[in-house]
Amino acid sequence: MRIIALDVGDRTIGIAVSDELMFTAQGVETIRRTSLDRDLKRLGELMEQYETNTLLVGLPKNMDGTIGVRCEIVKAFTQEITNVMPETKIIFWDERLSTVAASRSLIAADVSRAKRKKVIDKMAAVFILQGYLDGRS
Repeated sequence: MRIIALDVGDRTIGIAVSDELMFTAQGVETIRRTSLDRDLKRLGELMEQYETNTLLVGLPKNMDGTIGVRCEIVKAFTQEITNVMPETKIIFWDERLSTVAASRSLIAADVSRAKRKKVIDKMAAVFILQGYLDGRS
């Protein structure tokens, strides 16, 4: 069974998927958000493609661990997912600093600013998923 990870933002949703043995995370794509229906349709297609009903959703807690406005927005989005796809299992994962870690990793790899902007959300989803997978063992 695979897991798909989401880094949910206002303009994009970064997507990563685990391997079948659930050891590693790979970036899949960045969904450019245009409408809720389109976002959910694409997410459903990816869940079908990777044969999973489990989503790991990055929860952007405040640095002190409290739930803020961003967390509420992410939770509202996941509620829309379960309204449309009730069989979906949602797992929340603390994603504090995942985007910072992804950005530092891309900078260390000497990826240009323009290219970083295109893949940062997908890479943040990879960091979220890999953190979850590593935490399971």
